[in-house]
Amino acid sequence: MTAPTRFAARFDPARIADLRRRLSETIWPQELNHGEADAWDYGVPQAYLRDLLAYWAEGFDWDAAERFFNRFDQYTIDIDGLTTHFVHVRSPHPEARPLLMMHGWPGSVFEFWEAIPRLTDPVAHGGDAADAFHVVCPSLPGYGYSEPARHRGMGPRAIAARHDALMQALGYARYVVQGGDWGALVARFMPEVCPDSLIGVHYNLVMPTPPAGVDDSENLLTEAERAALEQARARDFSVSGYSHEQGTRPQTLAYALSDSPAGLAAWIAEKFFAWTDDAAPFLDGPGRDWLLCNISLYWMTRSIGSSIRLYREYFDAVFAGQGPQVPCPPVPTGITDYPAEIWRSPRSWATREYHLVHWNAAPRGGHFAALEVPDVFAQELQAFGRTLRDITTN
Repeated sequence: MTAPTRFAARFDPARIADLRRRLSETIWPQELNHGEADAWDYGVPQAYLRDLLAYWAEGFDWDAAERFFNRFDQYTIDIDGLTTHFVHVRSPHPEARPLLMMHGWPGSVFEFWEAIPRLTDPVAHGGDAADAFHVVCPSLPGYGYSEPARHRGMGPRAIAARHDALMQALGYARYVVQGGDWGALVARFMPEVCPDSLIGVHYNLVMPTPPAGVDDSENLLTEAERAALEQARARDFSVSGYSHEQGTRPQTLAYALSDSPAGLAAWIAEKFFAWTDDAAPFLDGPGRDWLLCNISLYWMTRSIGSSIRLYREYFDAVFAGQGPQVPCPPVPTGITDYPAEIWRSPRSWATREYHLVHWNAAPRGGHFAALEVPDVFAQELQAFGRTLRDITTN
């Protein structure tokens, strides 16, 4: 393992020119007349995508995007022959605890940008220095500026070991973990892979898995939990198609998404429409620049193909009987249940799978919690941190 090296994102003008050319040559498919029906029901509406791509080609400020990418200190490090990109922001408060935060697909470390200052310097945001964290956010292997694996096997368990190695290399022998989306599934393996490193694990996504050793898990549910679970099951077919393709034939899909910026933008924008509590800011409001920064990261680094392979790696492991241990090894666990998250475990089930010391139903927020509601996200982690301190003290 090498020492960390400073990193700064730079956009190649030739790549920007090529992107603009490709956008100008987009081949547009025929579209149904939806009438009064929801225009997003069949996928991304052409009117929306035409407007987004026109802005990406002519109105998007690449210099501002580069400054945005480089807002916080970033580094790369070699771990077992593969380069890992990560953000590392130390708190000004010396007693701060280390915090490993992990993103998912189709997100990036940049979704933590507004939460990081709240976590590293809570005093500046009206909070308490005792709640401060030193924050480390690695890009998953094959995402953005992290090098992709060249052989099979880079699933969540392997990534968990790599991220623990990163934290140890940074001098953080024990730390708190936070994960959403793939970050949550990586975090789910960490109590098995590196239990002695963990102070606690916090999730903003927990898959609704029936608890082991229970004859009729449905009997554990409250009426409200049963209704929410039935609603999620009815919705699953309409939201999970992407994961079946990415989890079975990711290479086939990678050709299209790597060659067409219009296809890539539509593929990612659809997820922000479907998975956020309020999609408007990211589709046509002030968050549109963030959305295009995120899409641009995948395009400029040519990482969309390597990013979606994670689905296949995970499914292969699960089908081979190498999924996470159930119940989870007893590491203090916190869960925040965001109302617009599309995969939500009932509390009555989660209590039997995890050593649950913190649970809260957030007032707002969806799948990209740190991005959508950074204030709530930071407050939840700080509340979990206080619970961990109480456990340690007692």
